[in-house]
Amino acid sequence: MRQTEAANLSRSEAYLDGCAVSRMNFETSIRFVSPASPPTSFSRPIHMSPKRSLLPKCLLPTSLLPTSLTMFGLLLCGPFVFDCHSVSAEETVKKLLDKAKTLVDLGPGKEDLVDPLRDMQSNAMKKQSAPWGHWGSNPAKYSTWTNHSNRLIPLYTFGYTLNELRERGSLYSNALRMREHFGRVDERTFHPAANYHDQVDVYDLQMAAIESGKRNVILMIFDGMDWQTTRAASLYRNQANRYDSGRGTGLLFQDYRRVKTDFAFIVTTPYSSGAKLDVNSQTITAAPGESTGGFSPEHAGPMPWHEQSRREYVIGQDREVPHTFTDSASSATSLMAGVKTYNGSINVMPDGKFAEPIARTLQKKGYRVGVVTSVPVSHATPGSAYANNVVRQDYQDITRDLAGLPSSSHRKDPLPGLDLLIGGGWGEGVGKDGSQGENFMAGNKYFHESDREALKRDSKDGEENAYLLVERTEGRSGAEVLNEATEQAIEEGKRLVGFFGTKGGHLPFQTADGNFNPTFDVKGTERYDEADLIENPNLSQMTESALKWLSSSKQRPSEKEKAPGFWLLIEAGDVDWANHANNLDNSVGAVFSGEQAFETVVNWVTQQNAWDDTAVFVTSDHGHFLVIENEQAISNAAQKAASSNR
Repeated sequence: MRQTEAANLSRSEAYLDGCAVSRMNFETSIRFVSPASPPTSFSRPIHMSPKRSLLPKCLLPTSLLPTSLTMFGLLLCGPFVFDCHSVSAEETVKKLLDKAKTLVDLGPGKEDLVDPLRDMQSNAMKKQSAPWGHWGSNPAKYSTWTNHSNRLIPLYTFGYTLNELRERGSLYSNALRMREHFGRVDERTFHPAANYHDQVDVYDLQMAAIESGKRNVILMIFDGMDWQTTRAASLYRNQANRYDSGRGTGLLFQDYRRVKTDFAFIVTTPYSSGAKLDVNSQTITAAPGESTGGFSPEHAGPMPWHEQSRREYVIGQDREVPHTFTDSASSATSLMAGVKTYNGSINVMPDGKFAEPIARTLQKKGYRVGVVTSVPVSHATPGSAYANNVVRQDYQDITRDLAGLPSSSHRKDPLPGLDLLIGGGWGEGVGKDGSQGENFMAGNKYFHESDREALKRDSKDGEENAYLLVERTEGRSGAEVLNEATEQAIEEGKRLVGFFGTKGGHLPFQTADGNFNPTFDVKGTERYDEADLIENPNLSQMTESALKWLSSSKQRPSEKEKAPGFWLLIEAGDVDWANHANNLDNSVGAVFSGEQAFETVVNWVTQQNAWDDTAVFVTSDHGHFLVIENEQAISNAAQKAASSNR
């Protein structure tokens, strides 16, 4: 029941105007896949119909979408490859929609279900327009932009305030700091009165929290979640429009007040759009020229609710102000290594030097470090937590860095490896992948079978710092399998790797009503079976296992004394995948799924009475371009679902 159509675009030169590798063979697939365990209860009600199965039979599409997506700049972001200078984003998306608009079909036995937000998404795709909103700058068409944007994104802090950051002032009001990070002072970007900050400040905040005495630092990244995305989710949760500016209300990370909390907006711009490089030698063959990064509040709007959504500045298509928007690799490098770099870089500076991310810095000081993600473990955000690589698509080598194995970046002196890694990528096999260089091995493109076997051998042989590796297991509950492995790893003093996922490498996509039945979008339609739902843990369950292992008081053989604390990255990566696909229903559901993981975090900190020792930072890595024209339509959809499905 799974189908894949892939389009491979060959490139002979080692250059990408965005993210590039030598002799790359790009592959973008439209996948129809098969869901994680049913969601556990939130502190707020999730409106679900008693008529619905938690294991829905989802759409089976009648045709596949074309897969070579053309977009501004040649930029690889999330599951998409965008490559186009000759046609507009709007023209390209129209071709996708023309092919996809006939795919909506609830299927037999689904006619009595009431899911207005799903219907809104389906109708918008069929008609290619929607009165309630659109993706892109053209209000007459529903989907004209499927890439990232240069929008400001939110930062929420818990157990730590932004007072020091405010006292220092914005990077964009300080010419010396701008020159340090961008090599120049862009006149459109420099603003003495700027009251927003930058992603490099998030790195500084984490280090400052450690220096202030915090033992535990938790960074939670809702990949691709801008202020407009949180507002859409809040409109659905609140069943009303309760704010039009500021921090917002309705989501737990907006409302949590059991500890001191703070809020600000963050700029996400990179140093530049790309670099010439060689993936095999892991070198920059020609450094980027002058920085193209920047943020102009005059063109974007000084705050998200003042955005000039009819202009194309935030998507990098205003030729008068050609600021580059970021990809997830560059932005994650800023968040976790505190530096600006080119799009596609995993902790590699524009001059080719390797940057050291915070996880490795703290690990050297004895902290345990871990990563949890709902998408493949070697994707840009989790990869940037620990690895070095000149390009984000070198997945197998990035995972080798994460797991302490020799890689193309660290051949003779492998990195120690994360202490804990739990995420997706399971079941993804390909025969060749030119983007990963000459050492690519046919098989799982994210975490190769031979590398997993190496970890198992080390564990069996009793090697110091060995990992206990647990994978998706046929017929077993993913939550139970992971929990058992966590307990075993603690008891045996081993590190922990969990490897799960569906076709495509991610966890099943939750929709706004808590089910797992996505409707179609510009990527096609995802289909899950019962095994996908049962055999995968959800992000909250992964987070629970991570916190249990990282906070365990039992020492590993390699620890000469009790670890001083831990650093943990949690990525809700499915928000980004939903927004790339212009799927509002999936986007809201992904925010709710991430919110549940946040609830797991704050509940753990509270139960451990550990707020004095813990700082939690919740943010995003970049925005997209959802424009909401009628807020009440989203609220009404939630009201109708709640009243009809009791």
